[in-house]
Amino acid sequence: MKNKAVKSKISAIVRTRNEEKNLEECLESISWADEIVVVDSRSTDRTIEIAKKFTDRIFIRDWPGHIAQSQFATDQASSTWVLSMDADERVTPELRDEIIALDLANTPHDAFEMPRRHFFMKRWIKHSGWYPDRKIRLFRKDRCHWGGYNPHDVVKLPGSLGRLKNDLVHYIYCDISHFANTKNAYSTATAGDHFNSGRKAHFVDFTLRPIYAFVYRYFIRLGFLDGLAGFVICVEEAHGVFLKYIKLFEMEKKLVRISE
Repeated sequence: MKNKAVKSKISAIVRTRNEEKNLEECLESISWADEIVVVDSRSTDRTIEIAKKFTDRIFIRDWPGHIAQSQFATDQASSTWVLSMDADERVTPELRDEIIALDLANTPHDAFEMPRRHFFMKRWIKHSGWYPDRKIRLFRKDRCHWGGYNPHDVVKLPGSLGRLKNDLVHYIYCDISHFANTKNAYSTATAGDHFNSGRKAHFVDFTLRPIYAFVYRYFIRLGFLDGLAGFVICVEEAHGVFLKYIKLFEMEKKLVRISE
């Protein structure tokens, strides 16, 4: 007679900064986890007050960058298995049940990726290069670590990757201004990261790459089927590519006016 399998515990981690509008629904969607860890970058709204309704594992610290903050949050988790969330994301009941049904104590995988479904301009985006947008969010903290480049932190794993079928949902941008401002901020961070690593920007990067980005998303990835939202997405994604490389070029050539 086989012994009953011991269920592995899961720690859910969430990074926050002024997320009072998003956090309660996010934490409610992961309230089934064995532990919730919130790492906050000195919010000035009700974020901490809301977090205290769900957990006492709250850490407040300055923002060191996406990768460092994600790794810090992971290091605070008590369980070997970690579910990483953003405050504007939700675990659906279907995804919750799929995760709970996993035999994590005996799985050959070090991590699991899941499709992410984005909500923008009052509709779910099914194309435009935004779906299925698979992300590694469930992983072993003793086998995996955070890497990538700011602001795009990703889980690095040495072994096997499993795949879940149910969606993680993401309420990605409040409006077009939020989208544009985020792309502007992210392009600055990415250009800075590339500059520090010695990467160069060439003429083709800020001329032809943006055009290709739009054509790829709008036509090849069928962005036109997402209506006006799809057009906005493809334009802004292409603009983000342009900003990233022109800012890198600016850094290289020092085309910045120095105030007297």
